[in-house]
Amino acid sequence: MARIRTIKPEAFSSESLAAVSLSAERTFFGLLTQADDQGRFRDQAAVIAGHLCSLRREHGPEAVEDDLIQLDDAGLICRYEGDDDKRYLHIVTFAKHQKINRPSGIRTPPCPHHDLGIPREPPPQVQGALAETSARAPGGLTEPSVNSGPAGQSRFREHSSQPQGGLTEASVSPHRPDLGPRNRDLGSTPLGGASAPAPDSVSTKDLIGEYAAACPHRPPQNVLGHLGREVKKLLNEGISPDHIRAGLALHRAKGLHPSTLPSLVHEAMNATPTTTAPHQPWTNPTNTAAAYGGEL
Repeated sequence: MARIRTIKPEAFSSESLAAVSLSAERTFFGLLTQADDQGRFRDQAAVIAGHLCSLRREHGPEAVEDDLIQLDDAGLICRYEGDDDKRYLHIVTFAKHQKINRPSGIRTPPCPHHDLGIPREPPPQVQGALAETSARAPGGLTEPSVNSGPAGQSRFREHSSQPQGGLTEASVSPHRPDLGPRNRDLGSTPLGGASAPAPDSVSTKDLIGEYAAACPHRPPQNVLGHLGREVKKLLNEGISPDHIRAGLALHRAKGLHPSTLPSLVHEAMNATPTTTAPHQPWTNPTNTAAAYGGEL
């Protein structure tokens, strides 16, 4: 059974939590109460929905999965696969904000990206921001204005603030990995935004706007929001907007879950069309003697 956990007042002014929906924020706070002493829990949307939303049938496993995607994109949780081939999640700043008085023992495999130190590759939009910042550095000697987050997750660095109650740690240079990573207070989003421009000058907003306009009735906002996140990931991978449009057209026709969009784009990109011989209507032969061998 989960033990008593605490929520700090600063959580309600966290920029990372403000970047996700209210339902995702509620799921995050709920995970604090369910995670083990290391901040880990099974990554099963249906199980999490049963624990946190058993009396809210309108917020089922699909909605909880959408919450988890938002929290992972914001860097608040880390989703991974354990040595037992099962899926787990880890609340990134759990150890910094929760003090366990009576440990109940480790029950889940460690997070490879935070507990074992295997770095996660920064998202494409952050990589683009890092390259742009490095290019602006005079002589290549000035450090980029980024703060090395947990396990290689880079974030823009805010202006240094005075420590309050020993909660704020000194910033860590990305060129000094030997100093170890630092976790900020529940995470924060980059100042001014860190999104890289979408390829081919077509934005996520454009594609989702086209999708919604082609629907007979406007889809629910949660559906459009989830589709928008999937479209943004595909654009950052360099997928052609035309292929994404084709995948969105298939999604609109089939009415599937937004998480299926990558598969539909793959189908639009790589499906091999079936080739059949064109239909030839039967006609009387011109030379009946040659056609029937003189049997008529």
